[in-house]
Amino acid sequence: KLRNIYAGYDGSDVLKDVSIEVEEGTTTCIVGPNGAGKSTVLRVLSGLLKPRLGKIIFDGRSLVGLQPRQILALGIVQVPQSHSLFPSMTVRQNVRMGAFTLHDNSLIERRLREVEEMFPVVKTRSHEKAGNLSGGQQRLVEFARCLMLDPRVILLDEPSMGLDPKTFKQVVETIQVMQSNGRTILLIEQNARTGLSIANNGVVLESGQVRLVGSHTDILNNPE
Repeated sequence: KLRNIYAGYDGSDVLKDVSIEVEEGTTTCIVGPNGAGKSTVLRVLSGLLKPRLGKIIFDGRSLVGLQPRQILALGIVQVPQSHSLFPSMTVRQNVRMGAFTLHDNSLIERRLREVEEMFPVVKTRSHEKAGNLSGGQQRLVEFARCLMLDPRVILLDEPSMGLDPKTFKQVVETIQVMQSNGRTILLIEQNARTGLSIANNGVVLESGQVRLVGSHTDILNNPE
């Protein structure tokens, strides 16, 4: 739950009195024009940006003031908008980096096998440098990496950005698989219709304020 959040940069608020709820086991999609504050919501949630005012409650606990590492330990992971793999490292090394906070090697290996089943590219290209993969393949490896911590909440920042239609379809299907496994997802998507169509609930942000909240069908059918 985000309650009455004010946050921004250099003393200027981007988010102005933003309140959003994400229910466990659901997918919520935030849509809105460029500059609406969508990515700022994720930065606040992952601890990269401290809100000036407001509350953030996760499973009954306040997240305000916690470091990103502490929020990660609670099970909230983010796949950023820009490609974030280490290009000179192998695919497998990149995926294992997702478990850098874990110290149980047998658990890490078990998780690695699980994500290899879900993402064949992790297995078939495991020893290749991540920088050699296509944009879509890199995105799938980023998904695999984020699942190494068996997260409770996944924050996805415009996962379809810059992808060709075929790869975009594959990314959407992967999100749907994560949904079917009961993951809680907060998704930002520039392609509003696609993002809302795969979500349970939608939020429309404009100029740092929540304009509409409702089920995905309510928002898709709203003439505004």
